[in-house]
Amino acid sequence: MSVSSCCISGFTWQGTPTGRTDKLANNDVYIAGDNPDVAILFVADLFGWTFPNVRLLADHFAREVGATVYVPDFFGGEILSPELLAADKFDQLDLPNFLSRNGREPREPEIFESARALRQQLGYKKVGAVGYCYGGWASFRLGAKEHEAAPLVDCISIGHPSLLTKKDIDEIAVPAQILAPEIDPVYNAELKLHTFQTLQKVNVPFAYQHFPGVAHSCFIRGDENKPGERAAMVKGKNAAVAWLRQYLKDQ
Repeated sequence: MSVSSCCISGFTWQGTPTGRTDKLANNDVYIAGDNPDVAILFVADLFGWTFPNVRLLADHFAREVGATVYVPDFFGGEILSPELLAADKFDQLDLPNFLSRNGREPREPEIFESARALRQQLGYKKVGAVGYCYGGWASFRLGAKEHEAAPLVDCISIGHPSLLTKKDIDEIAVPAQILAPEIDPVYNAELKLHTFQTLQKVNVPFAYQHFPGVAHSCFIRGDENKPGERAAMVKGKNAAVAWLRQYLKDQ
């Protein structure tokens, strides 16, 4: 269970997010879309809820799935600087202390509370979870069997997860989509194999999609100027849209 330098590598995309900001539970949140019945809880990667790529992708999901997408701030207002990312100054990012404040145990309760708010306070009939890198473990936990009596989400879609454990995978109880880059020291071969084998045993609908030749972070921070990575970003986004539509709109 770890993160590595690949979790903070990549490139920002072009474009201007078109959503709005508000509150969800007690957290600041970016919101895209306006469907009153279908929501997506988007748990951002280590660059957080203000990262332009995250908001642009949320806008895509809102338009193409036909949902209201919520991207909460789960890092207490902290932001890992995109400027350091662009300048390749990864050594200036204090990841150990950042994760001590914003790791699994400190943040899981408010992630759960945000999902509950979508159903109980805002009245959404269908809720999906999306997570890349840091958001991967959180999405698995949102879909865990411990919530079966009152499900927090109806499906999950994740890409190149970090901080994920075999126990998280073992306990999934909702339809799960996994987008897996070939080159990924965090979501490694052992975890990939465990995912594929376990999801067959626990008898939930799942889709496991392998992306050859691309690395961890490609779906959210890939270099759109590299043909292979741009193709992976587009393919990954389209796969997630189709999955979310299937379980949030078409049933």
